[in-house]
Amino acid sequence: MRGQSYVILAIIFVIIIAIFAVINVEPVEVNYLFNTGQAPLILVILFSVLMGGIITAAVGLVKIIHLQRERKMLQHENNQMREILKKHKLLDTMDKQDKNKTEK
Repeated sequence: MRGQSYVILAIIFVIIIAIFAVINVEPVEVNYLFNTGQAPLILVILFSVLMGGIITAAVGLVKIIHLQRERKMLQHENNQMREILKKHKLLDTMDKQDKNKTEK
């Protein structure tokens, strides 16, 4: 359900941006840092929205990659700890204590 609401909101956002861009078609002066030129406002609006989406997606992708690496590292650490506990035969006693706590 959560994914569907994101899709619906994205579609509504795209429609609003498209309508806004279509009604603004007159040429405007654009400053390109070292030069200026004329461009239709619709292109400026659509390019700005596109660049904003690309930047947002890139930042989100970096965050996802970071979290995946962290999760992988923590899983590896957890597996090492389990092996140490099994080696010292402490894992079974800890599991029994956890079961007793949940039963109470």
